Amino acid sequence: MDNKEIVKYFYENIVSKNELDKLPKFISEDCILRIGESVTTIGLKGMKQHLVEVKKTYPDYTMKIIRQYSDGDYVISEFIMQGTHKGEFIDIKPSNKILTFSGVDIDKLVNGKIIEHGGATNTFETLFENNLIKGI
Repeated sequence: MDNKEIVKYFYENIVSKNELDKLPKFISEDCILRIGESVTTIGLKGMKQHLVEVKKTYPDYTMKIIRQYSDGDYVISEFIMQGTHKGEFIDIKPSNKILTFSGVDIDKLVNGKIIEHGGATNTFETLFENNLIKGI
């Protein structure tokens, strides 16, 4: 598989099916999280913890990659994430609604593993449209 196929498989299968025991095949022990200019080493354990926390909020969530671009070792993936809001998220009580979010992930791969992860999920629109947050 090339890098785009690896990333697509990771999100649509490993993440969506909650196959966290397979994370070591896809995530580097030295994985970093990049948010803007901030860089934090999260490693394999941090990535697993992140996915566990998201599954607490949306236990049945799945991800579908709708477009990808690659440049060298980087893969940019536009995704749709959908799941039932069963857990508290940023002080928003569970609504039991099926929510759909769009977003972009930017991953850098070396030797077939993600060594850098970043991106953004468009939460505001979905939460606002479902009356889970109020406008000003």
